Amino acid sequence: MALVLAVGTAAPSARADSGAASRTETSYYTTRDVLAQFFPHSEHVGYRTFALDKSMRARLAQRLGYAPARDKYTIFVATTHGQIDGYAVVDDEQGLHQPITFATRLSPRGMVERVEIMVYREPRGDEVRDPRFRKQFQGKTSQDPLRLNHDIDAVSGATVSSASLAVGVRRATILVEELALGLSTLASAPAAPPAGDHAARPAPVSR
Repeated sequence: MALVLAVGTAAPSARADSGAASRTETSYYTTRDVLAQFFPHSEHVGYRTFALDKSMRARLAQRLGYAPARDKYTIFVATTHGQIDGYAVVDDEQGLHQPITFATRLSPRGMVERVEIMVYREPRGDEVRDPRFRKQFQGKTSQDPLRLNHDIDAVSGATVSSASLAVGVRRATILVEELALGLSTLASAPAAPPAGDHAARPAPVSR
């Protein structure tokens, strides 16, 4: 079954696809490549970009414990025969000195299924690419705090990068739950749909 990736030049791109590489920068995946790895059997992979209004920013900040770094976030949606196969988030999280670009694949219900490092820019600490470390995130959801050395064991010699990935993956679970699934665990949060839902080629998202 052919995979159709709706992630052309008009689609949001990660740092992996742009800019001059530093001397220590190593790219492992482009956005297109990582999506093909995540959803090899899906008919279509599209994306939805959500602009955050004041209410959504406040809700995300309450759940994350810090203010979102971006004014909008893109969530990729894989579908087959109109059914959602899963979601993916490509994002950056600050490492010791440079941002780490990573991708998280999540199930239709928002559970982490796979994490990949797309671009690593530090001279050391790339042991976080070890499958044994990344496998720890499998099965985690937004309800897991992903605390280092509690929920996730750090990689020796890469403590900062380990912590960065834990923060970033947790954010991905909350973004998918709040924006793509329209769910919230905040009892006081208004049951309003995400504002500013814009996409060049939107994929269907079940509610």
